[in-house]
Amino acid sequence: MKTEPKQATGNSLCTSIFYTVGSERMRTLQNKSGAFEKVGECLYRYSNGVYYGRIRVEGKDIKRSLRTTDREFAKRKLAAFRDEHRQIDRSQGKLTLAELCDRYLKTVQHQKPKTVDRKTFIVGRIKNDWPTGRLTQVGKIKPSDVDLWLSRYRFGSASRNLHISCAKELFNLAMRDRIITASPAAHLRSAKREKPIRLTPTFEQFKAIIADVRGQVFNADAQDSADFLEFLGLAGLGQAEAGSLRPADVDFAAGQVITFRHKTSTGFTIPVFPQVRPLLERLCEGKMHDARVFKIANAKKALAGACRRLGYPPFSQRALRRMFITRALELGIDVQTIARWQGHRDGGKLLLDTYAHIGPAHSNRMALLMATDQPENVIPITTANERSA
Repeated sequence: MKTEPKQATGNSLCTSIFYTVGSERMRTLQNKSGAFEKVGECLYRYSNGVYYGRIRVEGKDIKRSLRTTDREFAKRKLAAFRDEHRQIDRSQGKLTLAELCDRYLKTVQHQKPKTVDRKTFIVGRIKNDWPTGRLTQVGKIKPSDVDLWLSRYRFGSASRNLHISCAKELFNLAMRDRIITASPAAHLRSAKREKPIRLTPTFEQFKAIIADVRGQVFNADAQDSADFLEFLGLAGLGQAEAGSLRPADVDFAAGQVITFRHKTSTGFTIPVFPQVRPLLERLCEGKMHDARVFKIANAKKALAGACRRLGYPPFSQRALRRMFITRALELGIDVQTIARWQGHRDGGKLLLDTYAHIGPAHSNRMALLMATDQPENVIPITTANERSA
């Protein structure tokens, strides 16, 4: 036996609660003086005191426990419950995870090619390895589904963070498009990344590497490669900045080089350091102002070959920039100045965090200054009372 539903009254979102049960079950509910009691518009209280909200959205009944026995708090949660479902676009209610992934990938095509490739790979993993399948409706995805998906892989903190970031972007898109009201990936936290001490050559090793590259007489690119590597180490710039350098960017009279930090899309200037001036003058001589200073933009193979022949660790081109920074710190140049030379705008915070391990030798030299006997060039500070005495 089925009971006839009562007509909805009052607010269009509010409906009566009704049950579809057998006659014996119906008598049991009736004898309990009503397990649910209507106490307000769209608000019901169960026999255990917990409040429930029931609303109708676009012809569909939706009921939810408000998880409280406090009536005033229940009213506030009911209002939030209504607002939440007003925000959802019901026409997209059946959108699948695969369809959302395809929509998301279309929104990232303007980004750098490597970024697009990485996100395409991660989205492919979402579509192929999702615990409930690619045809799962987006609105039915739970936070635990995201956790299960991540648990399928064994990766380091950096890779895990990239997967988390991509998942968050995906479901944030679903929120903006009013498919869901809350992201199932919102609870995810980035893993703490380790800070390894990366391989960095000494200045003597750097000079030996440049000499070795120049000495490869049977390599047609030997001199160009050596020039490029030498500039990286003496100017403290990165591969992208060096590769795009033009004579017009070098002002020998003002003693500065105008460059562009590709990583942050920020322009900045560095001095024409005495150690790099002869190299720059030779490379810029006779070139048109808009020509490239270097004939190559990558000397990875030349550097690897030199390290192998000299028995050095496999230093990267980025290691030459680290060598410049390390040497500058050990020479006593203040961190803020070095940060400006690197195009940083944080006053040196990143350098302090990254190069905190630098310098047993420099540290030992500074420790010698902490002596009880003051050097002759120290001027003692006196107070006003001491001066008047």
